[in-house]
Amino acid sequence: MASAADGPASDLLAASFATSYAGVVAFLTVAAEGSFAKAGDRLGIGRSAVSRSVQKLETQLGVRLFLRTTRSTSLTREGELFYANCHPGMVRIEKALEDMRDLREGPPRGPLRVCATVGFGRKVVAPLLKEFCAAYPDISLDLLLDDGPTDFTSDRVDVSFRNGRMEDSQVIAKQVIPMQMVVCASADYVREHGVPQTPADLEHHLCVNFRFASGRIYEWEFKVDGHLQRVLPRARFTINDADLVLRAVRDGQGFAQMAAYQVSDLLRSGELVSCLDAFAPDDRGHWLCYQSRQHLPARIRVFIDFMTDRIRGLGLERPRRGAA
Repeated sequence: MASAADGPASDLLAASFATSYAGVVAFLTVAAEGSFAKAGDRLGIGRSAVSRSVQKLETQLGVRLFLRTTRSTSLTREGELFYANCHPGMVRIEKALEDMRDLREGPPRGPLRVCATVGFGRKVVAPLLKEFCAAYPDISLDLLLDDGPTDFTSDRVDVSFRNGRMEDSQVIAKQVIPMQMVVCASADYVREHGVPQTPADLEHHLCVNFRFASGRIYEWEFKVDGHLQRVLPRARFTINDADLVLRAVRDGQGFAQMAAYQVSDLLRSGELVSCLDAFAPDDRGHWLCYQSRQHLPARIRVFIDFMTDRIRGLGLERPRRGAA
């Protein structure tokens, strides 16, 4: 059973809920314009509709808010008190609406939380942030590096970079570039041991595997006769850090399958050599993900456009055979 102390608060809450907020808007507009007709013009409704809204509000409050004559409309004492209490709140509401319009249509500004996988975030996203921040100084960036799935709601993430195959239909996913998987080894290792001609030949070579945070070891993927084939080669090293996998490969410890963005510069320089390119899967991508196309704030739109343009210009794809 509710206590007596709960009664007045509950009654006040109920009365507030029952009050016509359309009536409050009409009341404030009449008070500001000095007439019901001018208030109707400003609100885009008829004079009679304004009058009905105010009358309903007066009935709900149990007081007269205006003194009406054929020549003038003025506030009663109660109306002046009600106006003094309501007007600051309406100003704050108008300011909040204006701020929301600015965020959608005005110059890009405000906080932006971005999530990326650890490897892609370090190698690709982070180096581009200096230029982005210089171009949009009113946007404050918060970058999270995490290989786990993105929870847009609980982590309050605006944009997320994801790798691989997109299976989450609840988000908008824009492919920035294809995600090419490259089997590669150091030039020194290749000179000494040669290269495999088919995925099955990997069993005759040293390999370096990657272990996910979950403990699962990454299975190498190939497209054989149009079908996806997964291979888990016998490895000399298994490492849970992609940068250390790359270091082992550069040190001549064998082959690894890595994303092209991690090794494209080393392939162009000739330090690393790729193989099994004809068996590379072609259904992966690097994606920019966000929750909705509707009412997208300007700060998110410009970030998506900026990152898409810059990343596509970085040349992160696997070099073509014979290319310089």
